[in-house]
Amino acid sequence: MPNYYQPEIECASHEQIRAWQDERLVKTVRHVYQNVPYYRNLMDKRGVTPDDIHSVDDLCKLPFLTKDDLRDAYPYGLLATPLQDCVRIQSTSGTTGRRVVAFYTQHDIDLWDDCCARAIMAAGGTKDDVVHVCYGYGLFTGGPGLNGGSHKVGSLTLPMSSGNTERQIQFMCDLGSTILCCTPSYAAYLGESIHERGLQDKIKLKAGIFGAEAWSEEMRQDIQQKLGIKAYDIYGLTEISGPGVSFECSEQRGMHVNEDHFIAEIIDPNTGEVLPDGEKGELVFTSITKEAFPLIRYRTRDICVLSREKCSCGRTHVRMSKPMGRSDDMLIVKGVNVFPSQIETVLLNKGYPANYQIVVSREHNSDKLEVLVEMTPEMFSDELSKVSAREDELVGALKAMLGIYAQVKLVAPKSIARSEGKAVRIIDKRKLY
Repeated sequence: MPNYYQPEIECASHEQIRAWQDERLVKTVRHVYQNVPYYRNLMDKRGVTPDDIHSVDDLCKLPFLTKDDLRDAYPYGLLATPLQDCVRIQSTSGTTGRRVVAFYTQHDIDLWDDCCARAIMAAGGTKDDVVHVCYGYGLFTGGPGLNGGSHKVGSLTLPMSSGNTERQIQFMCDLGSTILCCTPSYAAYLGESIHERGLQDKIKLKAGIFGAEAWSEEMRQDIQQKLGIKAYDIYGLTEISGPGVSFECSEQRGMHVNEDHFIAEIIDPNTGEVLPDGEKGELVFTSITKEAFPLIRYRTRDICVLSREKCSCGRTHVRMSKPMGRSDDMLIVKGVNVFPSQIETVLLNKGYPANYQIVVSREHNSDKLEVLVEMTPEMFSDELSKVSAREDELVGALKAMLGIYAQVKLVAPKSIARSEGKAVRIIDKRKLY
């Protein structure tokens, strides 16, 4: 067994996990208080010192951090080690406001690689596999994270990065890729492209590790069917380290959080109150082993649930559900909270492709919700009356799911631009007014 996989850690008792977290939290809080003036000021405002933190039970005494704090402290305000001890930076892919920049010591990168290696192994990866990484590289964490994890496993690693689909498929066929790592929307696009070329028999993929954007259970089934693989979810944020904060095992019933490195909480997004396991709320993470950029009580804005139910894989670390939406960028249309995943679920259940677009605008001081949906080639050949009937059916299904009316427009196959990175699902024109 490779030395990065440690059953005594991944399958440890709750008591042992808690002991590690208590010790590492105390150490991290002291490290941050002594070395990060920005965070020390937040603690001082709450009248909290490192001496007040003795265990995870005291976590609630500490202030939250948000993305606004990271932007306000840009670029070096949250750095907890001398800059000369850092060997890398990564950055978010956001395009508005100040970018979020995260720093890494070599120790931080080693631990990050370990977390991603665990994810690859949970997907059945070994040194005999060919790991095809077509997440973006550069400042985006997806490519470097899975690349490092694949090296730790000892797999042959193809650092393809994103784009150039023809080359992706050629290498997949010629080099016998067995594990695919990319965004779920690009995996769906690759599956579609492989079928168009009639190359299903040339593909040796057995598993895929997909993250960096929200995707539904229905989309998982669609990808698994198109690529003939088992599709595993992976979660991470640049602010916390990158992919590998949590990952799915073969049970596919939530992602195991690497609790020896991160403490997960669920809070009420409106009050900040900590909620018990099993309740839906906003996910909050605390890094407890990072040196350069440890964040304490970072609000992810992702809505999910934590579960400690026994897992058949033997891992004992808490599982987080697939994010159900966002507490900050969810759509509010006519006063109703609308999550794109709700719309995707309806479309896939009705047999439509995974490529769609949500357009929100404002007409006569009222919100207008429009969903553009691609037809399959078979649907596209239907008579106009059948197309109209399909649109009416989707309008009814979406209203039942969302509680509000959404205009549906069925469009020609492949008329919505494909994405080789994160899919652009939402166009909110209200922001232009």
